[in-house]
Amino acid sequence: MIKLLIVEDQTLTRESLNIILDMDEHIEVIGQSEDGKQAIEFCVNNKPDLILMDIHMPNMDGVTATKAIKERWPEIKIIMLTTFEETNYVIQALKSGAEGYLLKAILPEDLILGIRLVHKGGTLIPQGIAQTLLSKLPEQNRILENHQDKNDKTLTPREVEILYEVSLGLTNKDIAEKLFLTEGTVKNYISNIYSKLEVKDRINAVKTAFEKNLI
Repeated sequence: MIKLLIVEDQTLTRESLNIILDMDEHIEVIGQSEDGKQAIEFCVNNKPDLILMDIHMPNMDGVTATKAIKERWPEIKIIMLTTFEETNYVIQALKSGAEGYLLKAILPEDLILGIRLVHKGGTLIPQGIAQTLLSKLPEQNRILENHQDKNDKTLTPREVEILYEVSLGLTNKDIAEKLFLTEGTVKNYISNIYSKLEVKDRINAVKTAFEKNLI
């Protein structure tokens, strides 16, 4: 059972989330808070497994609350609730320790799936938000990430992330579902990793990564 706290200043949204999530047999909504300060006070006496955290709230916003909660209770998972207009806050919250983002307009079944994924240790950034963030990166960074010199053997941050998942024994399908990518994209990343590390299989890729302290 996932013990969940909903932090949202809009009563209608908060109650709607409560009704939807409480219907799932694996989720127990143990509390509701109207702002970040209330969320912190709740965590003092009640330890939720996971928090759905709104960004814009009175008294204390979601990013500030996330940082404070993660500093005191790093084991509590936090998913930010956001809109496309609020993607400027994504990086701030991730730096504060949030495990991911979900759009407020998400379908109930996808919301529940996302909560389960994060509870199991996954991260969650919807492709739409990821693409928006990528478009806001400096042009030079986008070129380095997406069009890296083929003679450069340095792994990109995404390749390191993929390689770490490989080291855990995850299949391409598992990695694709966890990182919200297609299997084909994961396969291409792994092919690039093999080329850069000059290996031909997963075992040697992971072995070489550990030897070089890449993961």
